[in-house]
Amino acid sequence: MSNKSKDVQDMANLLKQGATLTEYSCPACASPLFKLKSGGDLWCAKCQKRVIIVKEGETQEEATKPAVLSGLESTVLAKIQEVETKIKTENDPAQLEKLSATLTTLLENLERIRRMKR
Repeated sequence: MSNKSKDVQDMANLLKQGATLTEYSCPACASPLFKLKSGGDLWCAKCQKRVIIVKEGETQEEATKPAVLSGLESTVLAKIQEVETKIKTENDPAQLEKLSATLTTLLENLERIRRMKR
């Protein structure tokens, strides 16, 4: 399969997965960008990379903040699930106390992240 055919196939797959075609094009290859259904990130099917658009007057840090926070949120949620699994099987009171403290810290961090996303 040629590179061009593969690119078109990748774009078709993105659309099948619920991504939407945007009016933006990739700054590296000029291919159309897609907005992903999960998280709303912009994606270049040809480069196979996430693309961040920095608006005029906006710093790169401001533009990447939502993506960074979403990644942190996902990581914290995964860790909460790990701790929950350990709590279910743990019988040692000292370990349960440590796991509970960890869970409390993770939940507080999750709350902070969600406040920052607003």
